[in-house]
Amino acid sequence: MEGQRRIVIALALLLLLLILAPVGYMAIEGMNYNEAFYMTVITVFTVGFAEVEPLTTAGRYFTVFIIFVGVFNLFFLISSLIRYTFKEAFRETFGRRRMDLRIRKLESHYIICGYGRVGEVVCETMHEAGVDFVVVEKDPERIADAVDRGYLHIEGSATETETLQQAGINQAKGIVCALENDADNLFTALSARTLNKGVTIVTRCVSADSVEKLRYAGADRIISPYEISGRRMATFLLKPGVYDYLDLVAHGVSLDYRLEELVVEPGSAIDGQTIGELDIKASTGAMVLAVRKAASEEFNTNPDKDTRIDSGDLIVALGMERDLAGLEKLALKGA
Repeated sequence: MEGQRRIVIALALLLLLLILAPVGYMAIEGMNYNEAFYMTVITVFTVGFAEVEPLTTAGRYFTVFIIFVGVFNLFFLISSLIRYTFKEAFRETFGRRRMDLRIRKLESHYIICGYGRVGEVVCETMHEAGVDFVVVEKDPERIADAVDRGYLHIEGSATETETLQQAGINQAKGIVCALENDADNLFTALSARTLNKGVTIVTRCVSADSVEKLRYAGADRIISPYEISGRRMATFLLKPGVYDYLDLVAHGVSLDYRLEELVVEPGSAIDGQTIGELDIKASTGAMVLAVRKAASEEFNTNPDKDTRIDSGDLIVALGMERDLAGLEKLALKGA
């Protein structure tokens, strides 16, 4: 609408000039209408033909004025036409440049490969958590949906190394491989691990036969949506109360309590202390549910007061927002 409005204004100004300028020549130089209109046209469009008759000083100044107004109006009209005609191309080109610049500035972000049913939910969760992420998808329709939601995105195949590099894989903290088949997920995981040794890779798995292959390719976590969905359905039928409670605290829906994980930093108040010495429940209000030692992948799901917490350990805690914030301060260096 704005482009059309600019063109209408420019045409209206040009028409107004072609109507009023001849009146000026008729009044100043005493020309008839045909001569005045001819002088107006060759002046406005600066074609360089000779005047109908020699101009007076006043006529020359009037002609200079018409030239300035006419040239300005023509430039305004031409620029409006160009802007209206190539608006989408300009928007796509410059929009893509701005997008690429924002992506290049990202650090410790996440890459979501595949914006299907699984990837869309992952992106919604990431967006709600307020973390930076980039969507990689080759389907133009799915990309359009990601654009409508305001997500940073790369249109291309996640299996290509160049696409992952454009998404900032070298600076990424984690990557989700949510493509539609295991072969693409395997290749993407392998490429991501090759480009960034420290990135956390979570991948979708359709076939049970692909689990070991994906793990060998470098995936840290392998998720089967069908298996998880089946287990959640069975849990809801068998233990609906447990299901509802875990769903509330795990996904932050509850207004009271939620689960959080924290990694203990070296030199923090927690480093080297036992749960009993810290008296975490009394000092922060948070409850430590599990501890995973830095050198182990197994959780201590029943930590007692003698459980020692060291730097690098992972703590899973339950509490209100302010409780967990207090525990996080204790886990940070210099708190």
